[in-house]
Amino acid sequence: MTRPSLLVAGVDEAGRGPLAGPVTAAAVILDPAHPVAGIADSKQLSPGRREELEPLIKQAAIAWAVASAGVDEIDVLNILQASLLAMKRAVEALAAAPELVLVDGNRCPSLACAAEAVVRGDASVPVIGAASILAKVSRDRELERLDALYPAYGFARHKGYPTREHLGALQQHGPCEIHRRSFGPVRKLLA
Repeated sequence: MTRPSLLVAGVDEAGRGPLAGPVTAAAVILDPAHPVAGIADSKQLSPGRREELEPLIKQAAIAWAVASAGVDEIDVLNILQASLLAMKRAVEALAAAPELVLVDGNRCPSLACAAEAVVRGDASVPVIGAASILAKVSRDRELERLDALYPAYGFARHKGYPTREHLGALQQHGPCEIHRRSFGPVRKLLA
C-alpha cells in the first residue's frame, strides 16, 4: 500500500431527513494507487450497486470508519449538530490520521486537522462519494435490524423516511423508542 503525499479523508452522512433511527457518518481515506470504479453520490446509486461498492471501497481504502449519533443525541442537539458529531466521531475513529478532511455540505465538524466543506461533494469528489456509500449502506443495515425489533413500522422498506406508509404506521401505533421526538410529525403525535 503506497502512502499518498497528503492523507485526505472524505466525510459524509446519511439519515438527516428520516423520522427515526440514528444519523450515520463515514470517513474514508482512499489510496490513489487503488482507485475504485463507479463511486458516486450514494443517492444516485441503486441499493444493490451500493452493496457491491461497499466492500471494494473498504478493501481499497487506506482507512475507513463509520460512526453515528443516536436518536437521543439528535433530539437534544438538533439534527445538524448530531450530524457534525457523527462526522467527528467517524474521522476520529480512522486508523490513519488525515491531514485534510473534505466534508460534503456547507459545514465542517470541529476537527484536529484542516477541513473544507464541499457543497455536493458526494457527487464531485470521489473520496466523499466513497464515504456517502459507506454511511448509507451502514445506516440502511441498521434500519433493517431495527425493523425486526419494531416490525409495525416498516423500517426495512422506508429506512425511517416520512413515507405515506411510515406516517400511517405512526398514526396507528404512535412513536416507538427509535423515533426522533424533536421532528415535527412525531412531535405532533406526542402533543
